[in-house]
Order: sequence, then structure tokens, then C-alpha cells
Amino acid sequence: MIDVESIRRDFPILGREVYGKPLVYLDNAATTQKPQCVIDSISDAYRNVNANVHRGVHFLSLEATDMMEAAREKVRQFIGAGSKEEVIFTRGTTESMNLLASSFSRAFIKEGDEVIISGMEHHSNIVPWQLQAERYGFSLKVIPVTDRGELDMEAFSALISARTRLVSITHVSNVLGTVNPVSEIIRIAHSHGIPVAIDGAQGVPHITVNVQSLDADFYAFSGHKIYGPTGIGVLYGRKELLSKMPPYQGGGEMIKKVTFQGTTYNELPYKFEAGTPDYIGSIALAKALDYVSSIGMDIIADYEKSLCDYALERLAAIPGMRFIGSAPERSGVISFLVGDIHPSDMGTLLDRLGIAVRTGHHCAEPLMDRLGIPGTVRASFSFYNTKQEIDALSAGIERVKSMF
Repeated sequence: MIDVESIRRDFPILGREVYGKPLVYLDNAATTQKPQCVIDSISDAYRNVNANVHRGVHFLSLEATDMMEAAREKVRQFIGAGSKEEVIFTRGTTESMNLLASSFSRAFIKEGDEVIISGMEHHSNIVPWQLQAERYGFSLKVIPVTDRGELDMEAFSALISARTRLVSITHVSNVLGTVNPVSEIIRIAHSHGIPVAIDGAQGVPHITVNVQSLDADFYAFSGHKIYGPTGIGVLYGRKELLSKMPPYQGGGEMIKKVTFQGTTYNELPYKFEAGTPDYIGSIALAKALDYVSSIGMDIIADYEKSLCDYALERLAAIPGMRFIGSAPERSGVISFLVGDIHPSDMGTLLDRLGIAVRTGHHCAEPLMDRLGIPGTVRASFSFYNTKQEIDALSAGIERVKSMF
């Protein structure tokens, strides 16, 4: 059982006031707040062990290198990867997906081939593939989204062809909260010999993820969405696939030997980590993973589900409330509209009451087009949120509604 009041004391920003009112932070799908231990780990690392990693022989460089590689091992354990060689540090999910799209396309995709994505993808799992499709002449196929906000699995099976080279899919929709049946998607794709990539930006913070149990070929997530710092993320990749993929960027760290006649690339995972890595960020990410692990991801998932269920019940009582998406398997997110009130108007006025929500298309414009709406108001939850905050959201919506 979560002691939410004790947990809230770990997050200094939650004690802030906004416009003279207690902060109610319900924008966790965009980024989560940071516990003091993560904040301290950043300043401690800069204060005590700041030195460029991997290329130094002096004490600080060796210590910083050890801490960064310990962080890689922490990530490996947290997501259940088979080897540290399969854990690549990036700037976040967006860079992870760009790296994947670029390197995978160069290695495995030819003109006339196909990549399957879905109609509920974040732009970071659409645009990178479009960029590579323009370059290599392959096509994108899109799994339709049902009126309930679920993937049409029959349509998915029908989309697979002899030219399909990859399926790239979100684990949890950042708009609908829908938890996609990724295990089934992977099973179907693998039965045709097709690898699967998972955008786990909204999955890892809320659900226990084991990439080997899922049998995922690639899995990406961002540190800042799981209580770590911005600017650090992870791409997990199956070793046998990564070994065949060319580097994403060139420069220091990703090389073994450089001459003007050619370059020999470094071993995994460093082949994909050109330049000075965010070793401070990786250290702080490891601290964030320690923090959530000390609570327990299953406990976090159960508590957040109870918050989501409570919010659905409370908000459903508001006249004119329209929920966007009604999938039974959902996590962490509720998107809604109220009457004819524009989402940005609702978000702006809730902000004046100290309530932080996200409004707009949430970097999922094709999904908004499918639903026939310009955007939504999105409330997204963390284990540090409370039912009292949901009551405040409900009261805030009622107050805004009365103004219209």
C-alpha cells in the first residue's frame, strides 16, 4: 500500500503554490516531477565525479565511467534485457525512435517494402518513419483505431504482407491511455518473421516491463517520464539486430579506429553513442529507477489504476462530460471534452485554479483527425497524486463550466 503523503514529501515541487493555490499537478504524461534523491544525485555527480567518461585514465574519469556503466546495468535489470550491450543511452524516446528508424531502414528496408504503425501513434513514431520512407521508397501501413480507442487487431493481421519489414507500435497511448496488446502483436508479427519495436514512453512509468518476456525486438523510453532528468533515454535492441545496423551518428566514442581511408566502428552499445554521453543523466536515471523500484511497480500500477477509476467516476458526473477513448485496458491518462468548451480555454482557466493539465493534440494529430476533434484536455496521473486532487479537478471543471 502506498503512503502517498510520505511520497509527496519526497517531491519538493509539490509543495508549491500557483496563483496563490496549492499546485495540483496532473500533467505527468508530459513529464513527471523529480524526487529529492534524483535532484541530489545530479548535483552530487557534478560536484564529486564530473569527468568525461570512457576515454580517460585519471581517477575521476574512471569513477564517472563506472557510475555510468552501473546505470546501464540498472536499466538492464529494470527492463529485463539480456545484456548491457542491448541498452543504448539516448536523449529520450524521440531520439531512440529516430535512431531506430534511420539505422534499421539502412540495414533492412528496400524500396517497395513496408513498415506497420498504428493510428494512435505519437508523432515521434510517425515522422521518423516518414523521413526514412521518403529516402528509401518504402510505405507505411496504419492499423486502424476503433471507436472505443483500441487497435483493430483483425485489420492488423490483414496488413501484414511479404514486404512487411517491421511493426512499430506504442505500448500505451499518450492520448487515450489505451494499453495495447503488445504481446499479441509481437506474437503475430513474429509468426511471420517480422520484428517489433515498442514505444514505451507511457508504458515504463506505469507498467512492469520485461523486454524478454514480451519478446520485444526494440523498446524505447524516456527518463523524464519516469521521475528522472530530461535529456536521457533508452533504446533497447535485440543484440543480433543491433549488430547488423549501422551507426546513427559519427564522431567520438562510436569508433575503434579512424583513418582517412575508413573507420572501424566500436562494439555495442557504444557504436550508437557518438560523442560525450549524458553520463550525469544516466546516473540520475538510475537513481530514479531505484526510487520507483523501492515502491514497487506493481504497487504503483494498482494505485494509479485506483486513481484513474476514481477520476472516471467523479468526472462522469459532470454534465456535458465526454471521455475520449473507452478501452477497458488503460493506464495513467484520461482525455476529455466538456460541452462546447475549447480544450485550451478549459486548460487555461484550470491553470488559474492551480490545476496543471495538458491540452491540444498531444503530438497525435492523425488520431485527432480519426476522432474528429481538434484536441482534448488530458489529465494524467502519478503515484504522488491523490483523490483530493481529483476532487479539486472535478470542482475546477464545474467552475469553468459555469463560466460558459
